[in-house]
Amino acid sequence: MTELKKELAATLEARRELGPEYEAALVDSFVDKVDTQVRRRLAEERLLRARGGTGAQGPAGPVSAFGERFGFAIVTLVLAVPLSAIGITQGIGGLVATWAGIVGVNLAHTGRLRRPGRGPHA
Repeated sequence: MTELKKELAATLEARRELGPEYEAALVDSFVDKVDTQVRRRLAEERLLRARGGTGAQGPAGPVSAFGERFGFAIVTLVLAVPLSAIGITQGIGGLVATWAGIVGVNLAHTGRLRRPGRGPHA
């Protein structure tokens, strides 16, 4: 998580220097980096389990859809605090847009897990 903290600090500093007109691009860039890191970690965990190693769930099988959704939701809620602080600088509309994005990302992630063969009974 240290890497993400550094990225967030750099994003906030860039926002201070560049001003609010670059805010949307900075937030998009940061969210992309978070998404990339989350996907990388999940892929590493799946690879470790596929090789018979002991990932977060051990060698018993894939992470349940609930566990993956819960972990993703926790990460997005942790990131919601600084993203909300950035969004509120544009007024209530900025805050609403920020939270719409957070909800949208979580819904998209949940939908991805509900594809055939991905559910807990797959």
